[in-house]
Amino acid sequence: MAWFLLLCAGLAEIVFALSLKYNQGFTRLWPSLMTIVFGAASFYLLMLSIRTLPLGTAYAVWTGMGAVGVAVIGIVLFKESAEVSRLFSIILVVVGLVGLKLTHIE
Repeated sequence: MAWFLLLCAGLAEIVFALSLKYNQGFTRLWPSLMTIVFGAASFYLLMLSIRTLPLGTAYAVWTGMGAVGVAVIGIVLFKESAEVSRLFSIILVVVGLVGLKLTHIE
């Protein structure tokens, strides 16, 4: 259950980060509300997951999911660079996240 909560926290982190792009300094109502709601949800779900998971593992996975998710969405939606070195770096983060999950024994 803790890993599921962490997955949801990571997804909320991605929405939170994306909403930052659209809230224009908290001057637009709906994107600003999304930033607040998804940011709070992300932190809350992370807090629940660290009741069971080690803090270092959970935090690394949470931030990694957010970073990879936003980077991939940036490439797809915002036409950001998709250079081989950037894609390779994203893959390295994913490999690290998988490694953290596989080496965690509950």
